[in-house]
Amino acid sequence: MDLTTLQKLELPPTADLHCHLRQGAMMELVTPMIEKGGCDVVYVMPNLQPPVTTVSQAVELQQELTRIAPKVKFLMTLYLHPTVTADVIAEAAQSKIVYGVKLYPAGVTTNSQDGVLDIDRYFPVFQSMEAHDLVLNLHGETPDIEVLQAEAAFVPTLHQLHTAFPKLRIVLEHVSTRQGIEAVRKCGPTVAATITAHHLWTITENAETNAHNFCKPIAKTLEDRIALLRAAIDGSGKFFFGSDSAPHPVQLKEQENAAAGCFTQGWATQLVIGALQDAQGNGWISNHGITQETLEGFLSTYGRNFYKISDPSERRRPRIRLGRSNGTIPNSIMSSDGTIEVVPFRRGEQIMSLSWLDEP
Repeated sequence: MDLTTLQKLELPPTADLHCHLRQGAMMELVTPMIEKGGCDVVYVMPNLQPPVTTVSQAVELQQELTRIAPKVKFLMTLYLHPTVTADVIAEAAQSKIVYGVKLYPAGVTTNSQDGVLDIDRYFPVFQSMEAHDLVLNLHGETPDIEVLQAEAAFVPTLHQLHTAFPKLRIVLEHVSTRQGIEAVRKCGPTVAATITAHHLWTITENAETNAHNFCKPIAKTLEDRIALLRAAIDGSGKFFFGSDSAPHPVQLKEQENAAAGCFTQGWATQLVIGALQDAQGNGWISNHGITQETLEGFLSTYGRNFYKISDPSERRRPRIRLGRSNGTIPNSIMSSDGTIEVVPFRRGEQIMSLSWLDEP
């Protein structure tokens, strides 16, 4: 399939298996953008203030999100913390709305100050997660190490956890390196990884020169970017989409120590297709390397299967259509009262249009 000349493309809705929707006024601003990006399922990250560490918090947050975007299915997570015990895991599994637990190494990213210092102490929790079939989501960076090496340094931890808990479903989130990709490939079928749209577009130099390209894990080399693009269409089922869309007020992104995170929610699907178009144009991916099946797999099917999303309505969901008529990513979006402004990733750039189709 040659995406560079394609006039239109129909796909099932995208499943965004890693996103940040924040809270309060920011949540009200960005949550309506989910469907604009072609998504009908999102996996909501728990690093709020305070972090989501109880089932009751997750239920309350899901209710707020559903009020804002009632057509979207919100999968909830808990933040791994000393208060998250084996009993909490059992309660989470019974809730049917909590699908996993996010492990943040302490201090590696936004609101991770309450994260994990000693992974071994949580082995009883992981054992309970394995027994109750919840997913362990890993922010795969080792703290207090040079940022470009932090993901590669985390690989032994991934293998340690997979060896200790071979039936535990594990996701290496926002993988950004060749080493991370190969580590996931070497693991069994219970280990997968998410790939973001912004990592499909950027390299380190882009992040260093434009604060709105800066994220954690930071984008790496061109070789890493190409490896991610190829993994996204490899058809293995081990790599699927998670936007890691992470909005921040513009003043926090443009200050001296810029907040980490790229805001992509409203253009998630279009950005992925655009990155693959760019890769074909540069000769990094051949035309026969992309098929309808691999696109649907990466953007939708593989993630839904991994998370065992069971909903009869899934079989009747509408489809989305991307068209060659150009859309444009706005320079910013702003809350109705003008108090919050967020600058999107690749602002001002042209993208394919996206519309929702009714059930045939």
